Order: sequence, then C-alpha cells, then structure tokens
Amino acid sequence: MRKELQNEISMHVQQKTSSLTYPLIAACAKILQLTGTSRSSVARCKPGTSCPSSHSGISRQLSPLSVTEDSSAPILELQSQGSSGVYGHRVERQTRSGDDGTQTHPENSSPENRIKARCQAGTSLVLKAIWGLLIILSVSSSWVGTTQIVKITYKNFYCPFFMTWFSTNWNIMFFPVYYSGHLATAQEKQSPRKKFRECSRIFGEDGLTLKLFLKRTAPFSILWTLTNYLYLLALKKLTATDVSALFCCNKAFVFLLSWIVLKDRFMGVRIVAAIMAITGIVMMAYADNFHADSIIGVAFAVGSASTSALYKVLFKMFLGSANFGEAAHFVSTLGFFNLIFISFTPVILYFTKVEHWSSFAALPWGCLCGMAGLWLAFNILVNVGVVLTYPILISIGTVLSVPGNAAVDLLKQEVIFNVVRLAATTIICIGFLLMLLPEEWDEITLKFINSLKEKKSEEHGDGITDPSLHLRGRGRANGTVPLPLA
Repeated sequence: MRKELQNEISMHVQQKTSSLTYPLIAACAKILQLTGTSRSSVARCKPGTSCPSSHSGISRQLSPLSVTEDSSAPILELQSQGSSGVYGHRVERQTRSGDDGTQTHPENSSPENRIKARCQAGTSLVLKAIWGLLIILSVSSSWVGTTQIVKITYKNFYCPFFMTWFSTNWNIMFFPVYYSGHLATAQEKQSPRKKFRECSRIFGEDGLTLKLFLKRTAPFSILWTLTNYLYLLALKKLTATDVSALFCCNKAFVFLLSWIVLKDRFMGVRIVAAIMAITGIVMMAYADNFHADSIIGVAFAVGSASTSALYKVLFKMFLGSANFGEAAHFVSTLGFFNLIFISFTPVILYFTKVEHWSSFAALPWGCLCGMAGLWLAFNILVNVGVVLTYPILISIGTVLSVPGNAAVDLLKQEVIFNVVRLAATTIICIGFLLMLLPEEWDEITLKFINSLKEKKSEEHGDGITDPSLHLRGRGRANGTVPLPLA
C-alpha cells in the first residue's frame, strides 16, 4: 500500500509539473521570439540612419557597410521562425527594391545631364573635325612645299642623294620635338632617359641594344633612303603633279603586299583600285608618247611607291603597331643610323664627281633646309594626325597634294595638261580613295540604303488618309505586315 501511494503521489506530481512546464516553455519561446525581433531591428537601425517600417514608403540610401550588414539580417530573422521574422524579411526586401530603384535612376539620367553629355560629345566631335581639317591642309601643304622646293633646287643644284641624306639627318629631331610636346601637355612629367626607355620598347622588351639597332634599323633605313632618293630622281624627269600622283599608288601596293605576305582579308574593291592604279601608271607613261625621259621618270616614281609600300608592310610584320612616342623614337633612330653608316655614300659620290659642288658656301642652304624642314614636318604631322584625328584624313591630305601640285604647276606654266595625263591622274586618285574604304563598307552601305527605304516607307504610310491602309502601313513599319515595295 505504501508503494502504491508513493507511485500515485509521484505521478500526480509529474502531471502537475508537466502542466506547469508547458506554459513556462511557451512563455520562454515567446520571450525569445520578441528578443530576436528586437535584436534584428536593432541590427537594422544604426545611429544616424532612418529605420524602415511597413507604413513608410521612404527608401534609404545604403553605404557599403550597411549593405553587408543588411545582407545578414534576413538570416537572423529566418532563424527565429516567427511571424515577426517573416514580416521583417518582407520589409527588408521592400527596402532593397527601393534601393535598387534609386540606383537605377542616377542623376546622370536626368534630362539636363543628358543635354550636357550630348553637348560635350558634339563639341568634341566638332573639335576633332576642326583638327582634322587643319591636319589635312597641313599635310598636303607640307608635301606640296617639299616637292616644289626640290624642283626649285634642281635649277642650280642637282645632287639628289646628298639632298636625301641631308633631309634624313633631320629625323634625329623627331624625338626631341615629341618630348617637348610631352613636357608641355603631360600632367606627370618624365625624365628624358625614362621616356626614351619607355619608347624604345618598340624594338623589344629589352629595349634598344646594339644588335637590334643594326638588325632592325638597317633594312628600314635602306628602304627609307631608297624611297626618298627615287622620288627625287623622278622629280628630275617628270612634273611635280605626275610624280605626286604616281606616288599615291603606294596604297595599292601596300594592299597587294599585305594580301600576299600578311594574308590580309581579300577585298574586291581594293583589287579594282589596284587595277586602276596600274592603268593610271600606263596612261601616265603614254601621256608623252612613251618618251624615254617619261618612261624613266615613271619607273622612278613607281619604284619609290613600291619601296614605300614594302617599308610599311615590313614594319607591320616585324614591329607591329606603334604609338606616337614609339614612332618618334624609331624615326629618330633611323636618322642616327643614316648619320653614322650612310654618310660615307655622299662622300664617295663627291670624290668620284658623280655629285660634285664647288664649295660648301655655294650650296643652296636655304632651299636644302626648307626641304628638310618641310619633310620633317610632314612626318611629324602624319604621326600627330593619327593621335588627334581620324587616320583616314591623313590619307586624304596626301592625295590632296596632287591637285595642289597641279595648281602650282599651272601657275608656273611648267606643265600642259592633255586629256591622257588628266585622265591618268584622276584614275589614280579615285583608286587611292577606293583604298580608304573600310572592310565592312558593303554592309554599311546596305544598312544605309535599307534605312533610307524604311524612312521613305514611313513617310508614305503617314500620308495615307484611308484608316485601313494607315493601319497596314503602321504594321509594315513595325515589321508585322510585310508589303511589297512599289
């Protein structure tokens, strides 16, 4: 009996304690739930910031630190498994969507900033066009001036190789001119030695060494000298207009060599341009009834254009592309090589009486310095123009030297244009301009023609008064109802 009473008393005590523990556990869970939500709200509300609420639609701006803290807040809320935690998660998503809305509409998308951006883009485009026009005029003027000064020099002094050597030596000043521009325009100035090493990377990672100086500079220096020397020889046999027109054939030769050697893309229009260049060469030789001097002069001019094209193709093959500083460094290096290793050639020509003059005082130093200075200015303008404006404008400036020389020749009455010479010059210039077309010119042309057709069709659809036809025209403009064009 005593054991039974003890068992009944123990069971009764357990029932009572269980009936008391369940409310205590529920109360503790409620307290923990409330403290969890308060902690999450405290974690979300930092000093100096506004706390989000379900009744306020104001979005707050987040700093990077608050974003990382808010990204961990939903995890803490979801661990509480309470209704308040789910509600807090919804509030968090609403505030984040509001933040995304504010970030997707920055101040730059306002109409005023758009107008300012368009004005700045238009201003830069206008400035680039002005620079392009100035570069075109400068390039054509310098090339015309060089050619005409050579013709003037030949009246009293005919030493083409000495003139070539003398003008090539002036290339040494290319890099000092570039460095002067660097000091005048750059915000972070560099020492001449550091800038020289930086620009010498065109020869390789090790810079300019004696081996690379001889290996890379020698062939390009020879091609440079041959190009200028043959050009000056051609000016003795032909007029400045004919020589400048024939020299424009180098674009066609560059394409042919690049297609054969560098495996560049084949373009039918450039093949047509090359054929036109060859046709112009033959017609130029025929303009004087295949006279001996005319044929020799055409051969010299075509040889100058060929060596110029070979120079460009080999430069692209072995050295690749170069920026303005690297080009200035390379041209100055050519000048040093010319001064050191090619100076013996005019000395030999002088003592062998091939190119002889009475005394150095009798040399036309004014014409020689003017020719060399304009030649150096032409080389500098070609490289500066690529940086300041579009490269195609440099080529246009080169081809404009042909009408420039023609105008000067007509004023001096040194040339009489017949139909054959005029047709040959025109054909060569047209072929040169065809070479300037981009590779995707056919696709660009088709897109332009299609856009013009669409504009005409839209204007035609807007002028129709019949409602049904108007709807059909709108459908065609939207690409839904295709109608045949009349």
